[in-house]
Amino acid sequence: MSGKRWAYEDFVEGCVIALPEKRVGKEEIVEFASEFDAQPMHLDEEAGKASLLGGLSASGWHTCSMFMRMMCEAFLLDSTSQGSPGITDMRWQRPVLAGDTLSGASTVLSRRHLKSRPGLGLVTFRHEVRNQRGETVIVCENPILFRLREEGAA
Repeated sequence: MSGKRWAYEDFVEGCVIALPEKRVGKEEIVEFASEFDAQPMHLDEEAGKASLLGGLSASGWHTCSMFMRMMCEAFLLDSTSQGSPGITDMRWQRPVLAGDTLSGASTVLSRRHLKSRPGLGLVTFRHEVRNQRGETVIVCENPILFRLREEGAA
């Protein structure tokens, strides 16, 4: 394995991994939007308040990127991850507003050893991110490929 803490064997069905907190600042919302999603509700407080989002809000794609960082810090960077074949489901349920604090969890839904690729397993997760009021802001499901700690073990 390469000294990484999390390998395929560690992701058992029902395992819940807490994601670290992330405070969302006004400046980072505007900076992300300026480069990647320059809609008014992501760039200007008054435009955000006038929108159905109710305030300066992070782009959904910014929310995804913050979630990705939270997942990296929680386990992904200290794992045998080999990437993901994609996202099965992604839903933005509530806007993320300037000043929100995000937290959440990744839950293992299933896993299977890949017969076609010895030494690799596929782990499917359900990720939920909530704001400081406990409201779900994003739900995502996706499979991730991990190396086995010991090839031949399943």
